[in-house]
Order: sequence, then structure tokens, then C-alpha cells
Amino acid sequence: MKMSIGQTIEIIYIDNAGKITQRKIEVMGIRNGRIRATCLSTGAPRVFLAANILAWQPVQERRYA
Repeated sequence: MKMSIGQTIEIIYIDNAGKITQRKIEVMGIRNGRIRATCLSTGAPRVFLAANILAWQPVQERRYA
């Protein structure tokens, strides 16, 4: 599975200090091992290193009848 621009994904990420976080992000760009995204919990733009993403999955949209 490949992530793409505009996709909303949930990631588990380890930062350079060793802190592990789980967050939902909207991918804005992917280049040179860096992922530019908007964190959906804070609304803040962030840059994530692809090598530091431990796991990811697409967020399933909820559909209501």
C-alpha cells in the first residue's frame, strides 16, 4: 500500500527524542523521505521523516445511512 497526497492516514511515529505518538494526518507532500502533512488533532502543519513512521494505515471514512 502506498500513501498519496491528499490522503488521510493514521500513523505511529517515533521522534528523535524517542517519544512515540499516534496521530491522524492529511498528507500534503512527499519528497526525499519527508512527509509534509497537517496534523488533524492540532491543525498544525508538520514534517515527518518517513523512516520514523513505525506503522500507518488509511483512515476509513465513516458513512451514515
